[in-house]
Formats: sequence, structure tokens, C-alpha cells
Amino acid sequence: MRYLASSSHDIRTNLAIETYLMEHADLTEPILYFYINAPCIIVGRYQNVKAEINQDYVDAHHITLTRRTSGGGAVYDDLGNVSFSFITKDDGDGFGNFKRFTAPVLKALHAMGATGATMSGRNDLLIDGKKFSGNAMHVENGRVFSHGTLMYDVDQTQIAKALTVPTDKLASKGIKSVRSRVTNLKPYMAPAYQHLTIEEFRDTLAREILGVADLSQAKTYQLDETALAGVAALNQQYFTNWDWIYGQSPAFTVKQRRHFDAGTVEFQLNVVAGRIEAVTIYGDFFGAEPIAPVVARLTGVKYERQAIMTALAPLDLTHYFGRIAPADLIDLIVAS
Repeated sequence: MRYLASSSHDIRTNLAIETYLMEHADLTEPILYFYINAPCIIVGRYQNVKAEINQDYVDAHHITLTRRTSGGGAVYDDLGNVSFSFITKDDGDGFGNFKRFTAPVLKALHAMGATGATMSGRNDLLIDGKKFSGNAMHVENGRVFSHGTLMYDVDQTQIAKALTVPTDKLASKGIKSVRSRVTNLKPYMAPAYQHLTIEEFRDTLAREILGVADLSQAKTYQLDETALAGVAALNQQYFTNWDWIYGQSPAFTVKQRRHFDAGTVEFQLNVVAGRIEAVTIYGDFFGAEPIAPVVARLTGVKYERQAIMTALAPLDLTHYFGRIAPADLIDLIVAS
């Protein structure tokens, strides 16, 4: 088995590296790939972004958002988490066999003192009845990767804030994440492993899995200039691409209603491929002009704050909604 640890903390770059390895690497031997991410949310391939995240909180706290190529639910990562990926040829016993790929990880954690770590259900790793790792897979062209998270010292206060969405405002056919009680591994490790940096935790795991005393003894996989160019192209094609992240979301409807001093306004939006396909506006507000131009300006626009602000900028919204601040109306449309 060969080993690669990414030097990037950008989830989009790290997923692009994984995808490149999946598509182009010499897999005569499997590859063990580790990466550590700055604060980010990764939604599953078939999920609706808007049904998974608190968009306002994510934007305000500069949390990177992307979509992976594998299925499963949304996860929050930060610099207290290590992600691992096993990339190999598909021998017919790989896809769906999470036990096969998590077994060496569990063995390594047991050696580090977390002896209660176990696999539960289809694809989760638990300790003391709490989840510390979610896993997902992707298979394509005779190759498969199985990747997962390992919460060592994640800021758990951010998880609920970043991933909580009010259920009464949005109806979606996307696959919803199953929220679980989560925990960090750090308190369950042997004392010698409770004060590691995240890089030290990663390196210790790698040594245990690879069976080497020092990583200098491990077979490594190097990304040459051709590979790096391929990674950059995949990053642009998928992981930084709005159409991949938001446009892949299943169709959904949004209902936003608020009472202002000047009246109540309700927006009902149908969103398809991340864009507003249809708009209906209700309320008891007093406008001087019919709201048809507002509907026209919103139709076809990306369902995100900046795109909506740009679309409505040519209109004086007080003509249509009376004495309601335009900024408040835009806040209402995109409220999470």
C-alpha cells in the first residue's frame, strides 16, 4: 500500500486530489490518502444543500461548502478532524463493504487506546454509543474509494449551528442526513495520545495502518506536475463549481413569511437545479405598483443572496412593497 498526505487544508483541493487518484493513479497497489480540512461542510452527492445547512451561519463564519462525488449525508469538518481514503481497484468485494475499509482504522485506534471504537449500522464508527466517524464510497470504471472522517478534537459547537435548518420552511425530495450524537476521540485515547497535534494524530494512524515504525519507511505516492494540473482542472469542474455544489440539488420549495410594520409578506419559491423556477408572492402589504416585475426579475436567478440582490437592484422595491426596507425583503427571501 502506498501513502499520500495532502499538504492542503482546502476541502475542495483535497477532494479533487482524491478524485484524480480515483481516475488516474496507478492502482497496482492501493493508496492510503489522508487530508485535514479547515472549517467546511461536505454534502453528499444526492443531497439538497439548502435542506442541510444554515446558509447564513455558513456565510458569516466563512465555512467552505462543497459537494463530494460519493453518497451519504452532510458532515462538518475542521482542523480537529482527519479524513482518510482507501483508493483501490474494484475487485467485486469493495463497494458497500465498509467493514473491509474501516477495519484497519479501528485496529489502529484500538492500538492507540480507543478500544471501545466499533462499527455500527451500515457506515458509522461509534465509541460509547456516539458517532466519531461517518463513511461513504464511490465506484467508477473498475475503481473504488472508501473515505471517512475521524473526529479527534473537532469544535462540536459548530456542528449544530452550521447544519441546522428549520424544517417548516423548506420541502425537499433530497436525501436528508440522519443526525447522530457525536463525540471526539481524544478523551478515549490512551494518555500518550490525548495531547497530539492533528498532524501527529494523522501520522500515528498512518504508521499503525501501514505497519511501519517511521513514515520514511512507507511507500509513498507523489503528485507530479501533470497530476497537479489534473487536480486543478477537477477542482474547477466540480468542487469550486456553483453548478456542481448547488445546481445538483434536487428540486425543492421554499416558504418564507414575515410580518413587518408595513404588512405581511410571504414568498413561495420553486427551486430547480439551484435556480428559482417559479415565484409566488402573498401578503397584505400596500404597494403602488403590481409585483409582476419583481417576479420576473427573480425567475431564473440562482437561489443565493448575491444573485438575488443583483437581480433586484434595478427595482425600487418600495414601489411594490411599500415602506419595507429592500434589505429586509432580501433577507426574507434567503432566510435560513
